[in-house]
Amino acid sequence: MTITLTQLQELMDAGENEHLEFKEAKNNFHFEKLVKYCAALANERGGKLILGVSDKLPRRVVGSNVFDNLERTKAGIIERLHIRIEATEIHHPDGRVVVFEMPSRPIGMPIQLEGAYWMRRGEDLVPMTPDLLKRIFDEAVPDFTASICTEAALADLDPAAIQALKLRWIRKSGNTTLNHLSNERLLADAELIVNWKITYAALILLGTRQALGRHLAQSEVIFEYRSGEAPGPAQQRKEYRQGFLIFADDLWQQINLRNDLQHFREGLFVYDIPTFNEIVCREAILNAVSHRDYRHPGSVFIRQYPNRLEIVSPGGFPPGISPQNIIDEQLPRNRRIAEIFAKCGLIERAGQGVDLMFSLCVKESKSQPDFTQSNDQRVRVNLYGEIRDANFLRFLEKIGQEKLDKFVTQDLLLLDAINRDQPIPLEQKPRLSSLLEDGIVERVSRGKFVLSRQYYDFIGRKGMYTRKRGLDHETNKTLLLKHIENYCNEGSKLSDLMEVLPSFSRRQIQKLLTELKSEDRVRQVGKTSAGRWFPNPRLNEKLLTGES
Repeated sequence: MTITLTQLQELMDAGENEHLEFKEAKNNFHFEKLVKYCAALANERGGKLILGVSDKLPRRVVGSNVFDNLERTKAGIIERLHIRIEATEIHHPDGRVVVFEMPSRPIGMPIQLEGAYWMRRGEDLVPMTPDLLKRIFDEAVPDFTASICTEAALADLDPAAIQALKLRWIRKSGNTTLNHLSNERLLADAELIVNWKITYAALILLGTRQALGRHLAQSEVIFEYRSGEAPGPAQQRKEYRQGFLIFADDLWQQINLRNDLQHFREGLFVYDIPTFNEIVCREAILNAVSHRDYRHPGSVFIRQYPNRLEIVSPGGFPPGISPQNIIDEQLPRNRRIAEIFAKCGLIERAGQGVDLMFSLCVKESKSQPDFTQSNDQRVRVNLYGEIRDANFLRFLEKIGQEKLDKFVTQDLLLLDAINRDQPIPLEQKPRLSSLLEDGIVERVSRGKFVLSRQYYDFIGRKGMYTRKRGLDHETNKTLLLKHIENYCNEGSKLSDLMEVLPSFSRRQIQKLLTELKSEDRVRQVGKTSAGRWFPNPRLNEKLLTGES
């Protein structure tokens, strides 16, 4: 494991999360505490413990003298936890930094230490709660939908649903020989029946209403249309308790009945964009059906409002999936159903559905799918249909489809975040280089970016471009000097000067001060964090006497 100074700074600029922990540990950090932190991070799907850095923003390197023999420390942790960890030290100008990196625990196996399974809670280490432990142990449970429903028979499957499966499979694969297979052989090849016994996946996808009522009533999907947010009866309600392949298209048709078009103009042309994108809605519904927990008694609810679609599925996220990593991590809870969806061409086997949902929402200048109201009992996604920024939409049109086709979802999320002045997630920063090279994004300062001048010229907002670019180099120096002059008697601490230019890093502020010092405009008294900056009296003398 090698971490550069630039990468360290990016980690320091990021917020502390379940995968990142900072401790000062200047001269003392007990080995037992280190092992517990390593166990906790492994239990939380892996992460980094960084010693020698302050844990409050804005973070700074303070240096650490602990664990001078890293190889011995590393060997001790491995011996205690029986997992492979990495340890490295970084020689930063402000001191030594030590980084321990833990992998994720094995699936279904939390790491135990001293009779407890540790996790972090704020600044403390505490035993994992029973509900979290249950979720981890449940990871090793086999796919429920692949198991046999012992009381079901072939007569419980709808012939029309089986025919729909066959036609979709042929269309996706091009294999017309499927036409000549008996229903039993087709279902066996699809692994929906095993040894001529019916799986729960077969019932969910192909079952009759009567069969689902007897064997798996919670498999139903309930659609509601509501004209407003007020509680009470819905204006329309339709319950689907039958094989999903029978009603999938009808469900979209219900949504599309009230799918208003939004208009935006580009020159002489007017473009129509549906409030609800069909691909995004279908992907969200497919996710709800293929990832929900069928052992949970609840139904899937789809609630349509004039500008919002809400989809709620029981059971929480699959293990290891969260709103923060849902684009990058894929783990189908019901693999058998996901495999059938792939055979039918409904989803990609590799699990690109959520990725596609996010990218299409950005391309239509709509809010990104919102999973933040999910919890351990349910996954809730809100799809917002309103176009937020027609100018951004026009700019994406101007970039051109050929260039947009080369963008990955992370590129589009970056453009969206920069346009909305949102912080850029650490994992997306590597994609910035290509956007900078294409001239679509410009760097203002360390960690700060804006859309290119081309964008603001295009939308006719040149003044906004100047404002977002911020002050130029000399003006930033002048602001620092003005603050130092205002507090010429007591002097200015570096922490005070960082508040003058809050978007600048500690290193950037120090660089500006070094320039002012070399120009004889300021002087420094003291070298530590208690050091202070004063106006240079020699400069005042020169100004009074007219010296150059």
